[in-house]
Amino acid sequence: MSKAAWGTVVFFFAAPGVVGGLLPWWIAGDRDPGPLAMVIAGCALVVLGVWGVIAAFAQFVREGRGTPAPIAPTEELVVGGLYRFVRNPMYLFVGAIIGGQAVIFTSWAVAGYLVAFFALVFSFVTFYEQPTLRETYGASYDDYLAAVPGWWPRLTPWDGSTSASTG
Repeated sequence: MSKAAWGTVVFFFAAPGVVGGLLPWWIAGDRDPGPLAMVIAGCALVVLGVWGVIAAFAQFVREGRGTPAPIAPTEELVVGGLYRFVRNPMYLFVGAIIGGQAVIFTSWAVAGYLVAFFALVFSFVTFYEQPTLRETYGASYDDYLAAVPGWWPRLTPWDGSTSASTG
């Protein structure tokens, strides 16, 4: 396994594993799961979230020759896979995991944590990540930024052209 792959695995457990898995579970405390329909819906969100986070992380190893961790960034701008539809799939899918746990445990505290998570992530993306990516990747990031929405996925995958169409 490459150094980037190992770094991605470590970051996977350290970041989304803790933020999306451990912390919401801890916040829910010893609450019993809600009604069966809520548990099924929440589990579906968690499974979708875990799938999406794994797919987004794998794309970094395949395409970027680096990790999603800010301390070990990629050599190339990652714009394939889920990133063709939305710029921030990892954050959205971690949010799905947190939201799924809020539904499973019918926990307003976990729902509040989800709101705080998105407020923090949105601020991080706006004030650190986007300026850093613009500085690092220049015009290619500007083209990507213009073509692929940050938070609401495109209906069609971006093909890499410089068109600002959002499908």
